[in-house]
Parts: sequence; C-alpha cells; structure tokens
Amino acid sequence: MRLNVNPTRMENTRLKKRLKVAARGHKLLKDKQDELMKKFIELIKRNNELRLSVEKELSESLKEFMMAKAVMSTEMLEAAILIPTERVSLDVSQRNIMSVNVPVMKFVRDAKQGASIYPYGFAQSSGELDRAIKKLYDILPHLLELAEVEKTCQLMADEIEKTRRRVNALEYVMIPQLEETIKYITMKLEENERGNLTRLMKIKSMMEKAE
Repeated sequence: MRLNVNPTRMENTRLKKRLKVAARGHKLLKDKQDELMKKFIELIKRNNELRLSVEKELSESLKEFMMAKAVMSTEMLEAAILIPTERVSLDVSQRNIMSVNVPVMKFVRDAKQGASIYPYGFAQSSGELDRAIKKLYDILPHLLELAEVEKTCQLMADEIEKTRRRVNALEYVMIPQLEETIKYITMKLEENERGNLTRLMKIKSMMEKAE
C-alpha cells in the first residue's frame, strides 16, 4: 500500500531521504535486537544455574531445620531464633544494558562488631540448627542475585519485544510503503516526461510544416 502523496520531484526526493533514514534505523535496531538476544540468552543460562543452586541449598537448609526440630523442643527452637543479631536492609541501584535500566541489588548488613551470626547460645541448641542458620546466611546473597537476574531477564525480554515490533514495523510496513510510493512517483514522472516530449515533438512538427 503506497502513501497518499503528490507525485512530484520534490516529494520523490523527500521520500528517498526518508527511505534512507528508515533503512539505517532498521539496521541499527536489528543489530540492537541481535545483541539483546545474545545477552538475554547468557542471562537465562545464568538464571537457570542460580535457580538450581539456590533450590538445592534451600532444600539442604530445610533438612537441617527439620533435624533440629526433631531434637529440640518447639519452644527452645523459637526462643533460639527469636532475636536477630543483625539488621539487613536492601540497597537497590541501576545499571544500563543496551538502553535497558536493570537493577543492581546489595545487602547492607548492620551488625555489632564481632557479633556472631547465631542469635543464641550453643548450650541449648543443636548442631543441626547451627548448620541450618549458616546455610541460610550463606544463601542470602545467592537469593538476591537470583532476584536481580530474574528481574533483568524480564526487563530485557520486554525490550526485545519492543525492538522486534519496531523492526517489523520498519521492515514490513514503512520501508515497503516508501519503496512502492517512490516507484509510483518515478513512473508518474517518467510518464509525464514522455508526454511532454511527445507534445514538444508535435509542436516542432507543426512549426516545420508551417514554415
């Protein structure tokens, strides 16, 4: 489907410039789409690795807690972990990947100097509870990284879809419209030139006869 424009030389020149810009934009967007896909695939692989690792670590920690629950009374277990030894907050910033702002998350730990990660004395607790606490403490950074990577994957997927739609709009709509319109105008201009040439030849012939 061609554009509804006047078939003039000026319009033809303007459309050719638009076509050149559209073709350049299409190439840049296609390159961006390819690079986004490359980074997205890398992130998906990292996400799967992290998820498997985190699920395994959580499962092991849960087993230790179940063992601790089996050898300790519910009251003793609750009392042992009731008061935390440190406060943990989340610091969220951003970084840019291919024009996509993705989150960068960090834990900010606020603990007294020399404080232990175990919020209880060892006399009334079990080794299973110690191991469960240690595993959870170690897994927190991995959990945070997993959340960061998953959010980054989501944002990258959205950007890939937006870029894909723009590439398709240029490739299948705008560029074909411009090419068809330029072709139509060129044909019209050539037709007009042939008409003008025919008229000039007739006028010349009439003038020669008159002489």
